[in-house]
Amino acid sequence: EVQLVESGGGLVQAGGSLRLSCAASGFAFDDYAIGWFRQAPGKEREGVSCISRSVSSSYNTYYRNSVKGRFTISRDNAKNTIYLQMNSLEPEDTAVYYCARARACGSKSEDYWGQGTQVTVSS
Repeated sequence: EVQLVESGGGLVQAGGSLRLSCAASGFAFDDYAIGWFRQAPGKEREGVSCISRSVSSSYNTYYRNSVKGRFTISRDNAKNTIYLQMNSLEPEDTAVYYCARARACGSKSEDYWGQGTQVTVSS
């Protein structure tokens, strides 16, 4: 059974940091890209970051403009886990964060999603 489980959310003051984790199981982890998405109340879900499957033993990473320089995505294939390090958090980052697997970043082929983890940034 394919499973993605997010953790690491919480309440933090503006300027603070959080590290989200996405633990995957039930599939060949390194064969898939994993993306982070978020959805704030009353807003549509949006892509935040994505890390590709292995390309010549390296990975491509992608970020939405508003998080570039503040967020860093990484993967640990030994632990089947994706991380999203979020620094310099802003109130606008408040949302439920989800991870999802896809065949490739930007392909809109996400087929399995985690349950989400709440991130709240206070001003």
